[in-house]
Parts: sequence; C-alpha cells; structure tokens
Amino acid sequence: MSRPSHPLVIPQSSSGTAEFTPAERQLLLEIAHRSIATSFCNTVEPQPDYPPHFYEHRGVFSTLYLDGQLRGCVGYALPVTPLHRAVADSARAAAFEDGRFLPVTEDEAPRLLISLSVLSRLFPVLPDQVEVGRHGLVVSLGPQRGLLLPQVPVEHNWDRETFFQQTCRKAGLDLDAWRHGASLEAFTAEVFGDEGAAG
Repeated sequence: MSRPSHPLVIPQSSSGTAEFTPAERQLLLEIAHRSIATSFCNTVEPQPDYPPHFYEHRGVFSTLYLDGQLRGCVGYALPVTPLHRAVADSARAAAFEDGRFLPVTEDEAPRLLISLSVLSRLFPVLPDQVEVGRHGLVVSLGPQRGLLLPQVPVEHNWDRETFFQQTCRKAGLDLDAWRHGASLEAFTAEVFGDEGAAG
C-alpha cells in the first residue's frame, strides 16, 4: 500500500541539537507510515539496511494526527528495542491500540500525519533542574509511573509546577506526590514529523 508523500517539518529538538539528518528523519517517518499501511494487507516487507544508529535501543513515541486532531499516541519510555523497531511498533500501536480512540481505518491511514519523539536515556533530576520545553518528565512511586513529553507543557502553556502536577496525574498519583516521595527523572527528545503534524 502506498501513501502520499508528506513534506518533512523540522522543529527544534528539546536537546537543542539534531542527532538525525533530514534524510534519516524522513526514513524514520517512512518506517512509521509503512508499519501502519502494511497492517491492512498482512504483508511483511523486507527490512533494508538502516544506518547503524537505527539499531541502537532507544525510547520513542509516535503521535498520529488526522485532520488536525490527535488520533493516537503510544511509545516506549525506555530503550528496550532497536530504534527502527520501536518506531514501527509504536506507530502501529498508536494507530490500533490507543484505548482513547477507535482503530485507524484503511481509508484514514493515508491521511495520517505522524510526529516522532526520539528520547534520550532517562536521568535523575531535581525539581529546580527541570526546564519546561527542554525536558520530558517521568514521575514514579512504587508501581505507578507517569510520563509527559517535553512539548506537552509548551502546548498547554504550563509552568514548571503544573508540569509536575500533570505528570503525577498521569501516574495516577496525588498532584503533590512529586514533593512527597515520588522520584523524578528527565529526558530530552528530538521531535520531528510530517508537515502539518504538531510537535
């Protein structure tokens, strides 16, 4: 199944530097689109030779948009699988397994716009070290864990304390758990996507 070619938009990454070239970003987006498209025809395409760092284990989130609206977002917070596989799996899961939405239909798939967030490794952080717009955040307490990407507080115009509170909410914790025993970890993300995709 073919899909329309979507021009690439390259926003500033949250780390301030670009790890991936424009061609590599385009290739990662093509992997995401192809993973969704082939789900409808049950075909397995041969895997090409990717750049070496596509085989490094990385966390990644795939965010889908349809007609300007969020259509799904799923990802890996931890580097548990090679980047090319994480992109393919998270895009497919965002299309078909995000419980907030009905599965993407075959008619919708060619119109999807995709934004990818490739994550750095998590690192411990103190509250006053978190920079809104630069850092993503993970709040953990026992088995409960919440994650928000760096672009989320910017999109909602949150200050740092609200960012902490909303990450606690995502974890199912009290809003002030970040002050009382929850652990804080941060990460940066290189965010890029099809032209017209948020991110």
